[in-house]
Amino acid sequence: MMFGALVAAGLAAPSAAFADGDAVAGAKVFKKCAACHVATEAKNRVGPHLVGIVDRPMASVEDYKYSKAMTEHAAEVPTWTEEALDAYLRDPRGVVKGTKMAFAGLKKDDEVANVIAYLKDPSAAE
Repeated sequence: MMFGALVAAGLAAPSAAFADGDAVAGAKVFKKCAACHVATEAKNRVGPHLVGIVDRPMASVEDYKYSKAMTEHAAEVPTWTEEALDAYLRDPRGVVKGTKMAFAGLKKDDEVANVIAYLKDPSAAE
């Protein structure tokens, strides 16, 4: 909970330089996510679509049933900022205890920065 509060307050320093992310490289890394998520159209799969996720309210995709853990986390960290995405992409189950997401997370700084760049502008990778 404390970590979520720090991220929400913008006090947790991001590990990656998001501005330096490469959307094309991020599209390749995103293939790890594509079994459950799509970032190019507002269509839910096992997980919610990720269109416009950067700066979008957490747990806000209509017609998607979020876990109780994610809705509770959204009350603490209401927006998918780049910093919140950084933390979550690195350790989803550590950031949101009880999340339905089974993905273990991305461990490399460049992969996280690149995926965030891709999520900010998926069309850049076309």
